[in-house]
Amino acid sequence: MTKRANKYRLTLEQVSLMKEDATLAEPLSLEFENHDEIFTIIEKIKEKKLFGDENQSTEFAIGLKMFSEVMLKNRKHPLFEDFFPAFGEFMKKLKSQ
Repeated sequence: MTKRANKYRLTLEQVSLMKEDATLAEPLSLEFENHDEIFTIIEKIKEKKLFGDENQSTEFAIGLKMFSEVMLKNRKHPLFEDFFPAFGEFMKKLKSQ
């Protein structure tokens, strides 16, 4: 049987905060599935050089893929009702860059 999704683990850790007296949160780790190979997407976005900072390309790719997967899994949710068509156009524009 073929897997239907890739499985990932993401760990987010605060390194510093703007307020010096604030306490750092404990690291957060979550596992999630995505139909795309996210590391390949990251490399493709980096190659496009859409942003002046390579880190921003990685941030963008990870955020986009995580957001879009949740949206696809919940496409009938009223929250995405108006946004879904515009997102499709956005993705077409991004892929044509």
